[in-house]
Amino acid sequence: MNSSSTPSTPQPNPLLYGIIFLLSLVEFLQSGMTAFAAAPIMGEVSIGPEEFSLIAAVYASFAVFSISMQRWFVERIGGRSFIQLSALVSVAGSLTSACSHDFVGLLIGRALMALGGGSFFTASRMIIHHTLAGPKRFVGIRSLAMGVALGVAAAPWLASVAVSNDSWAAMYVLTATLSGAIFLMASFCLPKAPINRSPSNSDLSPWHQVLLLASIFMVLYALQRFYYDFYGNVILCGLVFIGGLTGVWIYLHRQHVHAKPLLRIRGTLRPRFLFGLGLFLFAYLMLGANNYEIPSMLQGTLGYGWATVGRIEALGFFVTMLTWWVMERVLPRHPAPRKFLVVGFAALAAFGGLLMRITPNANLWIDVLPALACNSIFLLTVLPVNAMQAFREMEHDEAVLSNAQQLKNMMAQVGIALGVALATIGQQWRVAVHYSVLSQQLAVHNPAYVETIQRLQDYLSSMLAPSEAGKLAVAQASQMLAQQSAMLANLDHFSVIAGLGLLGIAVVMTQRVFR
Repeated sequence: MNSSSTPSTPQPNPLLYGIIFLLSLVEFLQSGMTAFAAAPIMGEVSIGPEEFSLIAAVYASFAVFSISMQRWFVERIGGRSFIQLSALVSVAGSLTSACSHDFVGLLIGRALMALGGGSFFTASRMIIHHTLAGPKRFVGIRSLAMGVALGVAAAPWLASVAVSNDSWAAMYVLTATLSGAIFLMASFCLPKAPINRSPSNSDLSPWHQVLLLASIFMVLYALQRFYYDFYGNVILCGLVFIGGLTGVWIYLHRQHVHAKPLLRIRGTLRPRFLFGLGLFLFAYLMLGANNYEIPSMLQGTLGYGWATVGRIEALGFFVTMLTWWVMERVLPRHPAPRKFLVVGFAALAAFGGLLMRITPNANLWIDVLPALACNSIFLLTVLPVNAMQAFREMEHDEAVLSNAQQLKNMMAQVGIALGVALATIGQQWRVAVHYSVLSQQLAVHNPAYVETIQRLQDYLSSMLAPSEAGKLAVAQASQMLAQQSAMLANLDHFSVIAGLGLLGIAVVMTQRVFR
């Protein structure tokens, strides 16, 4: 991953494809495992959802910060040294997270993981650009895509295995091991010194970078605080959110007008890239939101165990591997993007449509697995096709391409975190609405409610005293009401997803940017 390409491209080391694969694998694997096992992790380190949300906001903020600095470091210490340094920091962060027993330990560990591993995916893409050409470049892209697909597919299953065996820390030990392998492989397949001996004269302003870090954190933290202050201090959260957005705008504006910017915003302001950036943002929002909502529904609402949820999610996401296998055979012969994007958004609409009709008696294999497969098809058609189209006009300018990749992956980190935040806010809002409506049925003048209480009390009276049976019957009725409210909120979420999928088809069919 050098700052400029070589005059003649040598025969690539076979390990090069392996490091490209691992760099993309680790990023998606660790984020997927952490998201899936959020509740067990909170229990093990004795923290609540508020603290875990803070850690998630810190992770995304430091990941964005790390990606923004990537090219500046590569130009000065070389691609191999940068990747090795990042891998060492990732190892340190992973082991710190694995050994953490409280909020501070996990916070430090995740922050270090973001500083080290946050730029892995960008690094893998730039290795492909600088070291591979012709057919070999497509082999590199295949390695990158397979890493993404396997990371997305394996994360739920690996996390469920770790949680089911009371060894949640094993997730981060695995991440540390893979990061260590990246360090070793970089020594054998990447050049030692930067080819560009004269780094660009980008003006690194520490204050601008602090502004970026603080602004991203404010945006994400304010959104996540809405979940807890939904009926509380909403005004303060709104002000923090607006302040964060203002800070991000100031940072990007300064990069745009600066004579020697760290990120060349001006060179990326092209319709093709901006449209692609919008598609990326939407896809990563969907990834974050659905990664939260699917296990929330299966485990929290329907009551399936972690191991069962992990297996069914892994099987659904395994379709990502099959989807990419088909894509890599069809894309070279039929590269026109519109048909792939239509298929992807149709799959997203089908995903939402199937789950918006689910019932508490749903069969995982018949009702859930096909929907998860459709979600995988959406991700592995829209993301790679969009990547091929969005950066097409920048291939000839290495500096602009590198900065465009950085911007895209910075936005990816924010997009996933925003997706999770919006899903949690939406879930709380819709649960509150449905609970308010349904609770009106809990009245003594409602025959259905009286009949339900009587049936529960008759069942419990054989095991408990009449007074205790009555109290427990009322408690169980309230619990059933809460579960039904959560279920209806889940259905609302997937109804929105189905609508967005149909809207995406309309946008793709009418747009004139990707042809």
